[in-house]
Order: sequence, then C-alpha cells, then structure tokens
Amino acid sequence: MSSSDIFTGEIIGTAVLILLGGGVCAAVTLKSSKARNAGWLAITFGWGFAVLTGAYISAPLSGAHLNPAVTLGLAIEGGTEWSDVPTYLAGQLLGAMIGATLVWLAYYGQFQAHLTDPEIVGDAADKPVEGPHNGAANAGPVLGIFSTGPEIRNAIQNLTTEIIGTAVLVLAILTQGLNGDGKGLGVIGVLITSLVVVGLGLSLGGPTGYAINPFRDLGPRIVHSLLPLPNKGGSDWAYAWVPVVGPLAGAALAGGLYNLAFA
Repeated sequence: MSSSDIFTGEIIGTAVLILLGGGVCAAVTLKSSKARNAGWLAITFGWGFAVLTGAYISAPLSGAHLNPAVTLGLAIEGGTEWSDVPTYLAGQLLGAMIGATLVWLAYYGQFQAHLTDPEIVGDAADKPVEGPHNGAANAGPVLGIFSTGPEIRNAIQNLTTEIIGTAVLVLAILTQGLNGDGKGLGVIGVLITSLVVVGLGLSLGGPTGYAINPFRDLGPRIVHSLLPLPNKGGSDWAYAWVPVVGPLAGAALAGGLYNLAFA
C-alpha cells in the first residue's frame, strides 16, 4: 500500500463519509428540506450508511480508516505502520473539509432559505450566550450540520462520553482483525462497523452528538467558519477540543486494552 494510495483513499472515503453524514444532518435540519424534522433515528442510520459507503469506496486503496481514532488504534495494535499515520491524517482532514463543502453546495438553496428566515435567525439570536443546553454558547443555528455540540455543557462528562463511545468503536474494529493483505476490514467487517456506528448513535449519541472521530468534527467546523453563510453565527471553538481529544483518548484506551486482553 503506497503513500499515494493511502492519501487518495482517505481523501475520497472521508469526503463521502462527511458528505452523506453531514447531508443527513442538513436534510433533517434545514428549512425547505423534504426530510426536515425526520429525527434522531434518521441521523443515526444516515451516519451508519455514510460509514458503509465511504469505507467500501476507499477500502481497496487505503483500508478505509476514515478516522484518526481508528488510525491511532490500529497503530497501537500494530496493524498500521507509525510512519503511515501522518499520511492517513492528512487525507482524512482534507477529505472531511471537502465533504463538508459538498454538503453546503448540495443544500445551497436550503442554507440560504434557512439562514435568512426571520423566525429561525431570531430564535438563534435569542439563545443565551452562555448556557448548559444545546451547545448554545457561541454556536450558530446551522453548526450542528457541520460539527457536534453537547446537550449539557460539562467538559468532563462530554469528554468521558466521547472516550467511551470511541473506545467501543475502535475495540470493535480491532477485534474483527484485518484482511490477510493488511489493508483493513473485509466486506463483512465494514458492514459490522457501520452497524456499530448506528448502535453507538442510538445508545450513546444523545449527550454530545457522538463525534467518535476527531476530523469528522474538526474539518467541517473549519469549513463552517470559512463559508460565506448569512447569519451563520459562531463555530463554538471553545468546545472544539472535546471531540478531538476525547476520541483520540478513547482510541488509545482501546488499543491498549486490545494488546492487553486479546493480542
């Protein structure tokens, strides 16, 4: 597996992951979307299918990590060379930003209608600058399409939730084993992992929106801060460290546990 294959595969796979995952969030959130208010079940299954599609597309090239936490867990376990980690991470971050941009393009009209609606913009403006609910502090009215935010803003709880959820994801991946060629999970493994993502969303997604992937959150958050969206509000950078540090810590925990208990 060459560095160019890894880089290309991770860009394409992560872009598709974020396009479809962010797309379901946009579909449920935005004014004039046919799927508006479809609810949490639609979001969790949408993200599961997003993982499934992105992983199947990129697996032949890069093994379909699509997530720095997965890359870190596999590096600790030994299935991924540490020298390849920067290449994986670079592809994942770029892919996540491309995917978020594609969501904006696909829903351009809906974004414009949503963010120029006086009722929606007025409701967002009336939210308290500081408050425990809905990630309201410095979070714009469409930030949830791009990145995660807590329902109750408590850094320790939010960090713990992300650690637990990511540890389950990475441990589920590590215990499935890799293909003989070392390229990642097989066809069934990708399906199982996608179902694990759905399960995590249903079971543990409520408190924080279950980032369980640092660049799934960071890349789109950067794009949100750069896009020319009217009345878009803030990108909530005060919270942004939680969905980065939590998943990485969870991945390290899962990698260590795997080596201790299973290797």
